[in-house]
Parts: sequence; structure tokens; C-alpha cells
Amino acid sequence: MIKGELSERVARLVEDRTPFVVATVVGARRPTSVRPGDTAVVLVDGTIEGFVGGACAESSVRLYSLRALETGEPVLLRLVPGEGGTEADESLDDAVVEHNPCLSGGALEIFLEPHSPAARIVIIGSSPIAVAVEKLARAAGYDAVRPAVEEVHPGSGDAAVIVASHGSGEERALAEALLAGVPYVALVASAQRGEAVRAELDVPDALRAQLHTPAGLAIGARTPEEIAISILAEVIAERGAHPVAAPTPIASAIDPVCGMSVAVSEATLALEIDGDRVFFCGAGCRDAYARTHATH
Repeated sequence: MIKGELSERVARLVEDRTPFVVATVVGARRPTSVRPGDTAVVLVDGTIEGFVGGACAESSVRLYSLRALETGEPVLLRLVPGEGGTEADESLDDAVVEHNPCLSGGALEIFLEPHSPAARIVIIGSSPIAVAVEKLARAAGYDAVRPAVEEVHPGSGDAAVIVASHGSGEERALAEALLAGVPYVALVASAQRGEAVRAELDVPDALRAQLHTPAGLAIGARTPEEIAISILAEVIAERGAHPVAAPTPIASAIDPVCGMSVAVSEATLALEIDGDRVFFCGAGCRDAYARTHATH
């Protein structure tokens, strides 16, 4: 269980909608300095906050945590001493076994749980339809927010901006959302009023055409709840038609001293050698390589 300052750090990351991985030691075999329950947070730049082992263990935790963020799938990582590379465990838990030649002894089992923010839907307005959209979107797993119109600052990371405010500040909010590149921007209005609002938006014609109004799929919806269903269905259809681009695969390198795979990240120890960056699992391998290189 995450405690103390690390718990507060996780709370801030969630509030800031920042992706991270919680790494928790679930098994340890002596000799080792960690205990089951020891926890760390791994950030997208490879920074590790907390303690789940020494530098060599951290190197493997960093690499597989970044891969977990890439796939969105948790990983059970077993670190065992000695050489032999990486292999998949045949047991039911599908653990990944990393043979770590730098471990002084013992073995570790660490659960890596990625946390990525849910897609956010911004709903503007206090109408029954706005309230119903917020409730339904949350039930569907979205991060649904309904701020005051003057507090709305749309961004390209938002999945949708839906205006159901009956005219209050709607043109500014719609224009900002379209200019920000929000994938789905919609106005709850009659066809006639919707087209009038579209014509008044201070955006290029190509963006003006992207406004969805009347909002929602034409399914004959009448009640606020039915209209909310039609709107969320349209959001889902748009996301399916324009899927989010896959993240760039996590690059890895081979430590030239011990042969371990390490993440290519700002948090990984590295040396600049003849114009190239060489990455290492820890300070021991880095210093050994530096001494050897200096003799040539």
C-alpha cells in the first residue's frame, strides 16, 4: 500500500492527469535490501521515486515500467541473478523473468501497474441534457467534467467538448475547442440555431465544418437521458473513426559492460562517447566502461 509522501505524490499525478506506473515489491528472496510492500512511482521520463531495489534492479523496473505505460497492461517482473537474458515464465501469472547479471544475490518479484488518465469529456452548461451527459460519460469510464464556461480551457488532449448551455458563452468555448484540435466538438441546439451559431464562429471554414450540431446521432432521442446516449454514441463513433495514434515504442539499449537491456531515457545513466550516448544499468558499469575507454 502506498503511504506517506509517495501517496501524496500519486494524488498530485492523478489530479494533474499525468501518466505513471506504481511498482510494488510483492516478493523478495534473501539477500536483498527490499521487502514486500516497498513501492516506487515511475514517471514517463524514467524517473523513479521511492524504493524497489538498488540501481541495477531500478534499471529493469524503469524499462518494463515504460513498456507497461506504452501498452497499458500491468507486468509482473521477476528479477533473478545471473545471465540468460529475458524470458516469459510458463506459469499462470505470465511473469516476465529478467536475468540480471548485476544483482549481488537474492531475487525480486515486482508488480508494475500503469496508470494513464481516462479520456476527458468537457461538458458546458447546467441544462438537464448537460447533467445527463456528465452522468452517462462517467458511467462509461470517461473523466467527465462540467466547469463554468469562463473556466473552460479546451486542449487537444480532451476527447470531446460538448456545449449544452443554451447560448451562454457558447461561441467562445466552441471556437477555442475547434482551434485546439479537440476531436469531437458539439453543440446541443436545434438544427436552425446550430447553423446560425456555426456561421458566427471565428474559425476557418474547415474547422467550422467540424462542429457537430445538432449534437448526437439521429436515433429519435427525446428525453435528456436519451439525447445523452445519442451524444455519447457519437463521441464513441468519432473516436473509433479517428483512433489515437499509437505511442512511440520505448527504445532500449544494451549496457556494454553487463549486457543488460536498459531504457533509453533521460533518467538512465549514460556517457557521451565519440558523439554517441552509451547507456548503463548503474554507476558501477558506467564507471568501469569509462575507465576502460580512457585507456584507449
